[in-house]
Amino acid sequence: MSAGFPPEVVAAVSRHMNDDHADDALLICRTLGGQPSAAQARTTGLDADGIDFAVTADGAEVPVRIPFAHRLTERAQIRQEVVRMYREACQQLGVPPRSAD
Repeated sequence: MSAGFPPEVVAAVSRHMNDDHADDALLICRTLGGQPSAAQARTTGLDADGIDFAVTADGAEVPVRIPFAHRLTERAQIRQEVVRMYREACQQLGVPPRSAD
């Protein structure tokens, strides 16, 4: 099994996260990414072991990598893992997650 996903999958997931789930990525980076002062988060890539962001915090852009709970082998697992991260971030912040869409 390859340690990554094809470039077109990475690009599609990154685009979807940035276009439709930028607020979710920000919550994830503030909590699981250890960037509580983050003002913006942009998905920049992923592989089988984690997801990468460019986070703007305190006026500077920094890379943040958040590992997945386990190695992913199928594209469908990416969504499941990002939803898990989002729910964990909401729990840490004490805010209710929105319904899955």
